[in-house]
Amino acid sequence: MQKSAETGPDAPLDITPLLDDPYAAYAALREAGPVHRITGADGNPAWLVTRYEDVRSALADPRLSLDKRHAAPGGFRGFALPPALDANLLNMDPPDHTRIRRLVVKAFTPGRVEALREPVRRVAEGLLDAMEERGGPADLIADYAGPLPITVICDLLGVPQRDRRDFRAWTDRLITPDPARPELMKQAIGAMLEFYTGLIAAKRAEPGDDLLSDLIAVRDETDGGRGGDRLTEDELTSLAFLILFGGYENTVHLIGNAVLTLLDHPEQLRMLRRDPAELPAAVEEFLRYDGPAPLAIRRFPKEDVEIGGVRIPAGESVLLAIASANRDAARFPDADAFDRGRDLSGHLALGHGIHYCLGAPLARLEAVTALEALLARFPGLRLDVPRGDLRHRRALRARGLISLPVAW
Repeated sequence: MQKSAETGPDAPLDITPLLDDPYAAYAALREAGPVHRITGADGNPAWLVTRYEDVRSALADPRLSLDKRHAAPGGFRGFALPPALDANLLNMDPPDHTRIRRLVVKAFTPGRVEALREPVRRVAEGLLDAMEERGGPADLIADYAGPLPITVICDLLGVPQRDRRDFRAWTDRLITPDPARPELMKQAIGAMLEFYTGLIAAKRAEPGDDLLSDLIAVRDETDGGRGGDRLTEDELTSLAFLILFGGYENTVHLIGNAVLTLLDHPEQLRMLRRDPAELPAAVEEFLRYDGPAPLAIRRFPKEDVEIGGVRIPAGESVLLAIASANRDAARFPDADAFDRGRDLSGHLALGHGIHYCLGAPLARLEAVTALEALLARFPGLRLDVPRGDLRHRRALRARGLISLPVAW
């Protein structure tokens, strides 16, 4: 990782070190310069921003658009999603972003999320019951960190139990596609589109007491009584896709990474087991120290911009390295150490600005509840494989374990 932005667009950096040892690679890049030209996951060059102040400013910069229509011709290539899955908040700027976010934000207010605390606890306890009945060892990702958020978010949206296992498989294929078998991703995308279309049709015919039924009602209103806050059919389908996908992916990685961090820091594990009231503060440090989303959603400058003294042309892909910013010692002293007593105000794990994570209150509640239940149930929790055998997903945009074998 020696070349920096000054090397020019003809010599983009290879992303392999960011996949193999991301925090060491980001540290080297921060030292070398604030902005670097890399080869993105789609095979095209992109600009990678690594330092805290630059990343924080860019996250809230209205000149950096999420709308792919601002991408330079022949540049960015992302997921080949159909319009019915692509018309979501991750691809929108105001005013469309403002309109759609206003419709769904009420589902994630602190009060409504707090009402989910006991249902989340029941899900966690039920999963731990099943683990205990089977006896150890167990894979904490497959048996706990994975099924907990998918159960919670599917309950929130009203997804039938029979469809949940397939959804997890489809999501995993999108998170870590197999480059040798691209047809698997296409199959997963096609299956997801069919699933969401069918689910919306079923909810439209027979509404339930769930978020998706509420969104369908908003979509189907004809009196215009919401001041223009309406959803197109593609926006409705895409919103359901985003809530399910984001509500699963980030939370499973947050829980898994947090458990591994505690197993790596047994003294912190003992302290939190003695005083679980400290878990909310600890979750903020888990998010900063080893968060689930290393990169923010790509941006496209609507005009030429300068970041960290580097000029970035309009339309080129900009990747904001949240994982790097959160390990920047200029903002967080001794940043590579896990320290739940540090000042965590301003960490960027859940974003910053108008695109701050919509489901942040629910993700925090799920993580705190999952960890509290786990630590109380299994005081002898330990790794069941050598630490060096653990593997993370090789993905730029997701930081999560493939499996986490544990015993107790």
